[in-house]
Amino acid sequence: MLHLTPAQVDRACGALLASAVGDALGAGYEFGSATYTAWPEMIGGGLGGFEPGEWTDDTAQAVAIARVAATGADLRTTEALDAIADGFGAWFAGFPPDVGVQTAAVLRRAGAPANAARMAAAAAEVHEQNGGRSAGNGSLMRTAPVALAHLDDPGALVEAAMAISALTHHDPVAGEGAALWCLMIRHTVLHGELPTPDEVVPLLGSTGTDWQAILTDAETKPPSTFTQNGWVVGALQAAWSAIAHTEIPKVMPCRHLQCSLATAIGIGHDTDTVAAIAGALLGARWGASAVPLEWQERLHGWGARSGVDLIAMATLTVRGGQPDNAGWPSTDWVYYSDWDVAGTCVSHPLVSGVWIGDSGALDRLPEEIDAVVSLCRVGTAQPAAAAVRLAARILDTTPEDNPNIEFAIDDVARTVLRLRDEGRAVFLHCVTGQSRTPVVAARVAVLAGHPLAESLSAVVDALPAARPRRFLVDALVRLERLGPDRIDESGTTTGGQA
Repeated sequence: MLHLTPAQVDRACGALLASAVGDALGAGYEFGSATYTAWPEMIGGGLGGFEPGEWTDDTAQAVAIARVAATGADLRTTEALDAIADGFGAWFAGFPPDVGVQTAAVLRRAGAPANAARMAAAAAEVHEQNGGRSAGNGSLMRTAPVALAHLDDPGALVEAAMAISALTHHDPVAGEGAALWCLMIRHTVLHGELPTPDEVVPLLGSTGTDWQAILTDAETKPPSTFTQNGWVVGALQAAWSAIAHTEIPKVMPCRHLQCSLATAIGIGHDTDTVAAIAGALLGARWGASAVPLEWQERLHGWGARSGVDLIAMATLTVRGGQPDNAGWPSTDWVYYSDWDVAGTCVSHPLVSGVWIGDSGALDRLPEEIDAVVSLCRVGTAQPAAAAVRLAARILDTTPEDNPNIEFAIDDVARTVLRLRDEGRAVFLHCVTGQSRTPVVAARVAVLAGHPLAESLSAVVDALPAARPRRFLVDALVRLERLGPDRIDESGTTTGGQA
């Protein structure tokens, strides 16, 4: 098992999270089911009548894999493949509202409970019935957890991806496409940059398909070329073209994730699947910390309650199935017994409807607080009484651990104000209220119209333990130079306060 840096873990979590976000965003526009106006929203609907923020079969199948990967299993083993097949069967037995034709035919034939051998045999039979064609995009869309399970071994990764693809898609081209995308996710998680074809295609080994030419074709032709994206090659090219042709914003570069998803969905046709595929690689590039909390808040679907659950699965996967020494992310409650936690919960000195403090206050919050935004590790039941519970990734360690720090601070602050404006009473906290809480609380005040110096001074005075880290304050200053205006999807500033 590789020892990953915090930034690499963020990118690993981003692969699974952003894939699900792309899926849920694209669901409402699939095959023209809603008019697309250049920027996606979680409108729900689509071919399956999904709720806003609900993921589709793309992520449901990824979750079935992720549940197994989160145990630390080698996904090539018979036991792991049986567990994955059983997960596919259990999901299908619940009569999901929208399933790909190829996958549905296989799962119907395999039945439930299922095992890998029976499911793969069913896939072979369906392949023959279809005249030797079964290279749909249905195994490419669920690659994120496969990649995370074998970051340390590209050979094992290719074997696992091919075996899991063959459970529902007998055609080796489908397996090769899934394995190639897994290799691309792996490279991006480990190196923090998108791969070139030369860096990943040779790792596939000998194939009958010119994947180098396929990737190069996608890089050189506009995304609108790839509307035939219901099969593995077309879907892969659509996703790669959307990523390659979307400009990286100069302000907050990680917004490339959002902009590229918008491009992917704008291609049309199988919008949820193309966006899920693109999202896996975009999340691997920019991290979970680049996924807006507003999108994360609405995310849900089969097999998991929220985006937080997906982050937990991804974290456990790259940790070989083991939680950290505090039991996170599996434990109900994270205790910070080694820290000086006072249990502070005070009203924000400049912004009404917002409270700020530390983790010690989570078990005794004022009754009116019904939304909690956490800037540190919390347990699955913390706090039990809040109707809205969001966790944001900001570390108070080093700048290198926070590659998207300006975006993250700004996004959390805007989320606090949005929840407040929706009528919520919001509690913002980190472990001790020392660094992350005062920095984000200051940004909240700036967005509400107060000068930075006044905002930071007021929240530091209000929090007894406040001593914000210099690199976090520096990020606040850089945000201040942009002005209090909203930063739009293209990375430019626009008017209007939060």
